[in-house]
Amino acid sequence: MQNRYAGDIGDFVKLALLRHLSKGRKLGIAWYLYPDEGHNADGKHTSYLQAPQRWRHLDPELFDALAPVVANGRSVRDLEATGAIDGRFSRELLTTSSIHWQSRASWRTDWFSRVVTDLRDADIVFADPDNGLVDDNPRRRSKKVFGKQMPLTEATALADGRTAVIYHHNTRRAGGHDAEVDYWIDQLGEGTIAVRATAYSCRTFFVLNADEVIAQRAASFCYRWANHSVRLHRQA
Repeated sequence: MQNRYAGDIGDFVKLALLRHLSKGRKLGIAWYLYPDEGHNADGKHTSYLQAPQRWRHLDPELFDALAPVVANGRSVRDLEATGAIDGRFSRELLTTSSIHWQSRASWRTDWFSRVVTDLRDADIVFADPDNGLVDDNPRRRSKKVFGKQMPLTEATALADGRTAVIYHHNTRRAGGHDAEVDYWIDQLGEGTIAVRATAYSCRTFFVLNADEVIAQRAASFCYRWANHSVRLHRQA
């Protein structure tokens, strides 16, 4: 997540999904907050706010809350302050650009421990890595861009004993997006389901340890949003 994305179409979808899944449960959000970049136009997909007749009915309270976020600077703190998301938050900046490459792995381990502590009381958690999931190759941990990624071990650790929702930005992985989603479902383990949202860009929300209630809520969310490029992924 980057502050400059706050309130864009991706936020509307993901926060609406979290609001729907977490009813009656204690939600925790790990923003995986990465410093704003300026090399592309990501985060500018806010035109949905000018089309309330098409989008607002899907979650009116959230829709109305996001408009001022976009108008007034855009940050995860602004999202939290709307009151549209009821939960605990872990927002410590995730960047190692000023840390010597040999110390980055241990710094990331300590950072993640603090995230787990921040969200220890939540029974459903959401992680919002900028790029999404990656494998556990230890060589990644010395790279500056590792702050934009979430290794498999962190995903499964957050999901230990509870439901976790993990954001993943679909890539150019060989075989296409369907095969990519199937791959990560297999890696994340039994009880994982996937919600695909492809408006403006292709993203997937992996739901780990989905009990029957959560699975039904995911299905009903996809049904409600079906005309807005959201669907439940069925493995081949």
